[in-house]
Amino acid sequence: MYKIMALDIGTKRIGIALSDYLLMLANGHSYIQRQPEVQAIEKIIQIAKENNVKTIVAGIPLNMDGTEGVQAKDCRNFASKIQGFELIFEDERLTSDAAEANLRAKKIDYRQDKGLVDIESACIILEQYLYTHKK
Repeated sequence: MYKIMALDIGTKRIGIALSDYLLMLANGHSYIQRQPEVQAIEKIIQIAKENNVKTIVAGIPLNMDGTEGVQAKDCRNFASKIQGFELIFEDERLTSDAAEANLRAKKIDYRQDKGLVDIESACIILEQYLYTHKK
C-alpha cells in the first residue's frame, strides 16, 4: 500500500498534498519554503518517505494554449531533482484561482497565509490526477 504526493511548485513556496491509501482522496499536508532549494528537496523526500509515497505528481503551469513557458520549465527543473520516486507532471492551469475560490467557499481567510492557497492547489492537482487515473 502506498500514497501519491502532489506538489504545487511556486517561486516562493511549495504546497504539498497526499492521497489516502485507496488513492481516492486528496488531503492537504503542508507547505514549505522553496529556498534554500536543497533543503526543500530534502523535506519533500522526508515527507514522501514518512508517508509511504511511491509517486509524486508535480503541477506544471502550462500557458493557456498548452505550451510551456518559463514557469513550467522552472517547475520541471525543480521536480527533476527529486530522486527515488516515480515523477509525473500534471497540468495545473487555473488551480490557484480554483484554490482561492474553494477557500472562500469554506470561509477561510487566506490573505494572511498564502501557503493555504498552495496547499489547496496541491489538493486540486492531486484530485485531477486521481480522477483521470482511476484504477
